[in-house]
Amino acid sequence: MLLLALSWADSPITPAQFTLGVVALVFGLLIFTRLTPDVILIGGVMLLLVFGILDAGEALGGLSNEGPITIGVLFVVGAAVRETGAVDFITGRLFGRPRSAERAIVRMMIPTMAFSAVMNNTPLVAMMIPAVGDWARTNRIAVSKLLIPLSYAAILGGTCSLIGTSTNLVVQGMLLNEIDKGTVTGPGLAMFDISWIGVPAAIIGGAFIIATSRWLLPDRRPALSMIDDVREYTVEMQVAPDSPLVGKSIEAAGLRHLPGVFLAEIDRDGHAIPAVSPQEVLRGGDRLLFVGIVESVVDLQRIRGLVPATDQVAKLASPRPQRCLIEAVVSNSCPLVGKTIRDGRFRNVYNAVVVAVARNGERLHKKIGDVVLHPGDTLLVEAHPSFADQQRNSRDFLLVSRLEGSNPRRHDRAWIAMTILVAMITAVTLQWLPFLQAALIAAALMMLTRSVSIEAARRSIDWEVLLAIAASFAIGTALEKTGAASDVSQQMIHLAGGQAWFALAILYLITLVATELITNNAAAALMFPFALVTARSLGVNHMPFVIAVMMASSAGFATPIGYQTNLMVYGPGGYRFMDYVRIGVPLDILVGIVTVLLAPLVWPF
Repeated sequence: MLLLALSWADSPITPAQFTLGVVALVFGLLIFTRLTPDVILIGGVMLLLVFGILDAGEALGGLSNEGPITIGVLFVVGAAVRETGAVDFITGRLFGRPRSAERAIVRMMIPTMAFSAVMNNTPLVAMMIPAVGDWARTNRIAVSKLLIPLSYAAILGGTCSLIGTSTNLVVQGMLLNEIDKGTVTGPGLAMFDISWIGVPAAIIGGAFIIATSRWLLPDRRPALSMIDDVREYTVEMQVAPDSPLVGKSIEAAGLRHLPGVFLAEIDRDGHAIPAVSPQEVLRGGDRLLFVGIVESVVDLQRIRGLVPATDQVAKLASPRPQRCLIEAVVSNSCPLVGKTIRDGRFRNVYNAVVVAVARNGERLHKKIGDVVLHPGDTLLVEAHPSFADQQRNSRDFLLVSRLEGSNPRRHDRAWIAMTILVAMITAVTLQWLPFLQAALIAAALMMLTRSVSIEAARRSIDWEVLLAIAASFAIGTALEKTGAASDVSQQMIHLAGGQAWFALAILYLITLVATELITNNAAAALMFPFALVTARSLGVNHMPFVIAVMMASSAGFATPIGYQTNLMVYGPGGYRFMDYVRIGVPLDILVGIVTVLLAPLVWPF
C-alpha cells in the first residue's frame, strides 16, 4: 500500500482524478451494459482497493453500516406481511371496484402511498404487482394504466418517512456516520422529519399523475401478459365454517368476476346448484366447483375463508405453510391410471394431495376424489417442495413443475404480522428504539410467531441490492478521502455564484441525473459527500443539501432504471422507455421545485 501511495506522487494523474475516472466508468457501465449494479459497483471498489485509494477497512466499511443492514432486515418484515396475506386482505378492502381507469388510479395510489410511508417500498411493490394485475383484469382496466402509477405512488409515499425507501436509510446512515466522526454537528433525522418535504411532494406529484393519466399513460396489452391457457382446471373449494365469506352473496364475496376462472356449481348438503346466481348467499360448508386456468386456481387458494374441499390436505405430514402447488402430467405408466384419485390413494402413494385436474380442455363435473385418472391428465397437487425433486425423473409423470409463489397464505397470523409491523413503526416514530434495533426485533418476532418461515425469510433478502449499497458507501468514502468531492463541490459553488439556493438547485439536478442514469441508492451514496462539502464551503447548514440528495435520489421517475420499482413494473406493464420519459420528466421537475423551495424553509441555511 505504501508503494502504491508513493507511485501516485510520480503519476501525472492525481488520486482524485483517478477516483472520478472510476466513478465515470461505473456510471458508463451502469448505463450502457447489462451487468448488474452490484457487479459494477463492487468492480469499482476493487479498482480503488488495488490502486491504493482505499484500504481494506474502508472498502468493506459499507457492510458494517446500519443502512444496508436495516434494509436487509426490512425485507424479512415485508416477507412476513406478504406471507400472511395481510396485504391481499387490505388491498381487497381498499381498492374496491372502480368504474374507470382514473378512479382505479386514485383508489390504488392513495393506499400505496400510505403503506409505502411505513414500510420499505421495494418489497411493497413486489407484493402489489400481482394483486394490482389481477385487480386490473377483474375490472377490465389495462394494467399499463396502473403499474407505473403503482411504482410512482410507492416512490412518492416512500419519501414521507425514513423507512419508506432504502434511499432515505442510506442517507440517514451516512449522516449518522459523519455525526459520529464529528465532521458535522446536530442530530440525525427523526422518523417523519422528511415528511415536511415528502408529503407536499407526494400530494402534488400524485395529483399530477391522476390528472394526466388519460393522456400520458399508455393503454396497451402487457408484453408479458398471461397467454391463454388451454389447460382448464376443475378445482373444488369449500367455504370454511368460520369463513368471513359466510352470509355474503357471490357478488359481495368477490367470486363473480374472478379473472380466468368462474364458479360453475355449488354443492350444498349433497344438492347441486348449477348456474349460480350472483345473489346466492354462501353458507359454511358449501363446496364450490370452479373452472379456470392455473394462475386463477393459485389465486383461489389465497382467498381467506376458502379451503380445498378435500379433507386429504389436512392429513399431509408437512405443515401447510411449508407446502406449495406443483403441476404434474400423468404418464401412461402411472400405476393410478384407470383408478379414481380416492381409490388410488394418491395421498398415501405420493405424500401429496390433488387439488385440481385439467384434461385437454374437457370440463369435469365431478368431485376431485371421484375423477378417474387418464394418461395426459394435468394434476395440480399440494405438497412439500421435495415432491418436485422426487418425481421429476419418475416414470409416473411426464412433467413436474413447481409454481413459484404458490405457498398457502398464513391468514391466521395476518393480525400478528400487522401488529408487529405497527409496533415497529410506533417504536421508531416515538424514538423508543433506533431503526436497526426495532427492525431486528420485528423480524425476530415475525419468525418466532411463524408469520414467516426461516426459508422464506432467507429468500426475501435481495443480496444484490445490499451489496450494491455497501459498495456505493466505499466509493463515496473514496470521493471524500481523495478530495474529489471537494473539487466537484467547488465547481458547483462557482457555477452557483456562491449563492446557497442556486448551489442547492444544482446539487439536486446533478443528483437527479445520476439517479435517472444509474440507481437511486448508488446516486445517494455517491452524491452525499458532495452535499456536505458544498455546505461546508458555503458556511451554511448542511441539512437542506442532505435533504436535496435524499429527495433527488428517490425522484427517479423518467427512466426505468432510475428506481428499482420502475424496473420491476417494466415487463408486467408492457412498457417502453419513452412511457417513463413522457410522464416522468414533468414529475421530476415538480418534485424538484417542491424540494428546492421548501428544504431551506424547514432547515434554514
